[in-house]
Amino acid sequence: MIVLMLGAPGVGKGTQADLLQKEKNIPHLSTGAMLRNAIEIQSPTGIIAAEYVNSGRLVPDSVVTALVKESLESEAFANGCILDGYPRNSSQATELDDILQKLGRKIQVVINIFVPEETIVKRMLERGRKDDTEDVIRHRLVVYRNETAPLLDYYGQQGKVVTIDGDNTVHSVFGKIQDVLSA
Repeated sequence: MIVLMLGAPGVGKGTQADLLQKEKNIPHLSTGAMLRNAIEIQSPTGIIAAEYVNSGRLVPDSVVTALVKESLESEAFANGCILDGYPRNSSQATELDDILQKLGRKIQVVINIFVPEETIVKRMLERGRKDDTEDVIRHRLVVYRNETAPLLDYYGQQGKVVTIDGDNTVHSVFGKIQDVLSA
């Protein structure tokens, strides 16, 4: 099973994906975690990515797609995964479709977690990451609206999108996700 988590930065996609991973034993493929790790260990990709992340810009598609492709081809993700943070735009969605088609797989459901923007800003400031300044957060939200939100139409046309109210407790949101996956 391949589940795609969509939603603006800070809506709790990673938290929900981690819970889902534990509950359903489906590995969580988080591009954010992959990139943060690459930045932390200062790998060549991490050094390039740090420039983008620290200024609130998106890491180039080619870098992220290469990381995702490598992961999806690995044994760890042979039986599916929870995608979190990828795809972020229509170009990446097309690339992902190609990668999955070659692997004989497809996305079963797209879970869109919705939270009002002011709540997102507050949440992200409270989590205390070094790159989470208010200006950077607001810029990320603009980038999300312009680049990633159109994927809701892309996957909606395929009948795969289910929107969940993420302005709730972690466990309430998780319960709604579980309901979607058991339907």
